[in-house]
Order: sequence, then C-alpha cells, then structure tokens
Amino acid sequence: MRTARTDRQAQTRTDLIAAADRRFSADGFHATSLDVVADEAGYTKGAVYSNFRSKEDLFFAVYERRVERSVAQTAPIAEAADLPSAVRGLAATVAARRDRDDGWLAVFLEFWTHVLRHPEHRARFAELHARAIEPLAAAVERQVADDGAEPGLSAHELATAMLGVQTALGLERLTRPDVVGPELAVKVHDLFAAALGGARARGDGDGSEI
Repeated sequence: MRTARTDRQAQTRTDLIAAADRRFSADGFHATSLDVVADEAGYTKGAVYSNFRSKEDLFFAVYERRVERSVAQTAPIAEAADLPSAVRGLAATVAARRDRDDGWLAVFLEFWTHVLRHPEHRARFAELHARAIEPLAAAVERQVADDGAEPGLSAHELATAMLGVQTALGLERLTRPDVVGPELAVKVHDLFAAALGGARARGDGDGSEI
C-alpha cells in the first residue's frame, strides 16, 4: 500500500540518483563526494546514507537507471526484421547517445577501473553490463535461429564483442574527435553484420570470417 511517506522516500531516492548522475558525469566518480550529491539534490548527507550504503551503491543505482533506459530504447530497434538493420540501428542509437553525453562514458570507464580494483563489486557490475547487451544478443540469436546456421560464436559473445568495439570507439572519440566521428561505429558494425551474414550464407561454423 502506497503512503505519502513511501512516495516521499521514492521521490528522495529518484532526486538523489538524478543529482548523482549529473555530478558523476561532470566531475568523475572519485572527485564527486556524497556531500556534493546531497547539496545538488537539495537534501542532507543523511538522506543519501538512508537510501544508499556507499558511493559505489549510489553509482550502481545511476548505472542501473541508465541501463533500464537504454534497454527500453534499444530493445524495439533490435527487433528489426533483419540483423544488419538491427545492428545498424543499435550502433547509430548508442553512438548518438554517447555523442550527446560523453561525460558519462568517461566516468563509466573510471568506475569500471575502480571495480577491477575492488572485486566485491564485480558481480553487480557484470550483471548490469550483461543486461545492457541483451537487446543486441537477442537480435543475433533470433537471426541465427531463423537461418539455422551457426556463426561460430554464441549470440552473447558476438554482442559483447560488438559492444566492446563501440565502447573503445567512444573512448577514442573522447581523445580524437577529429578522427573518430559518430558514424564510424555504424560503419564498423556494418562489417560485423556483413561477416555474420557471410558465415550464415555459407553455413560456416568455425567463425573464421568474423
């Protein structure tokens, strides 16, 4: 049963996550204090600790909200009739989002490095990371099932490789925007889709062309 108190608690949590997203993206994970987040949201530091166990817990809440929004945006695109269209649409969508919000990619990579040094956070990070990959993995799996041919990689392996390339290109764009434009990710993912299509057409299963 919802009450005014639970509504206020939910709103406080939502406000804190939104404020943390802004501050993390602008200043970085390590440079952002919980006091700054509280001030940004208009609450006390106690409100932060009543909703989150630590700064890492708060960052995970920000990341989870971003994953949920990303999946909601990309899942319909991944349902395109053919794999090349799905891959191109997903690549273009992610590249455009990162181009508008490059502060997030920088702090995401900073937190990724932090997680590597703190193994207690790896399982939670991996679970959210895998959830973000699911729309693309589902598109690959559906296409392979329809064609009845194996590309030599599992759908999740191929989707992980594709996302890894996109993340690397996003990092390159942060440092070399004159060389790496948002359209490059689309072109590279076209190569992935073409390679997968070639393997399907031949019925190859060794994945050597991918």
